[in-house]
Amino acid sequence: MSIDLSNMSLKELKALQGQVARAIDDFADRKKKEALAAVEEQAKALGFTLNELVAAVPARKRAPAKAKYANPADRSQTWTGRGRKPRWVEAALKAGKSLDDLAI
Repeated sequence: MSIDLSNMSLKELKALQGQVARAIDDFADRKKKEALAAVEEQAKALGFTLNELVAAVPARKRAPAKAKYANPADRSQTWTGRGRKPRWVEAALKAGKSLDDLAI
């Protein structure tokens, strides 16, 4: 199938673009439904429901990490030692302090 796009107006091209986008979405939806039906059928053949197989296991909740370092100028500013260093830590390290100096 070949469409001569060079002779189409902007309005016609945009309408065609919308039709193509809808056709792509419809195609993807059909393929997903087909895949889901096939997976459900396979699960049923094995004696399960799809929900039993894909039931999400709740993620383990970790307790927040305890602060290991505090800003000597403002003790309310703390850092656990994980992730990116706060600006006050970087400034203290540049000023010649060590992380041991900032330890709580």
